[in-house]
Amino acid sequence: MSYLNLDKAKTEKTVKELNVLLADLHLYYQKLRNFHWNIVGKHFFDLHMKFEEMYDDAKLKVDEVAERILTLRYQPVSNYSDYLKSSNLKESASELKDTEMVKALLKDHGAIIKQMRAVVEKADAAGDEGTIDMIGAYIADLEKTSWMLDAWSMSATDTHSKL
Repeated sequence: MSYLNLDKAKTEKTVKELNVLLADLHLYYQKLRNFHWNIVGKHFFDLHMKFEEMYDDAKLKVDEVAERILTLRYQPVSNYSDYLKSSNLKESASELKDTEMVKALLKDHGAIIKQMRAVVEKADAAGDEGTIDMIGAYIADLEKTSWMLDAWSMSATDTHSKL
């Protein structure tokens, strides 16, 4: 790891948080697949497509986080049983209403953003700009997606009362 010019002890703390984020992203990805497959009702077309867009994005981020861990010369956690133990997220039922699905995703977004910030904090302490840049972009993406899902879930009266 000498070519990275990073302190191994500090980098290890970053990797620990990255592995938790990797677990979060795996559970999030699977939840999105679950919701994509099981969405019904009048919002089927909108949410079916949105969930697919979101799980495609999550799939890319899973790979990028794992590769960042490898770049830092550690091994990413790769067993689903380990993901279930270390993730901040929980699995969801398949029989949720569309609004319940969106509410569950927004809750997960809060947990994932919190974990991403933990990664950034450790990476900052380690002087790891590569991880900071990658995760910072992820935070901005997820905040925007959260805003859009939140806007979708508002009724017209909710919107007017907030203006």
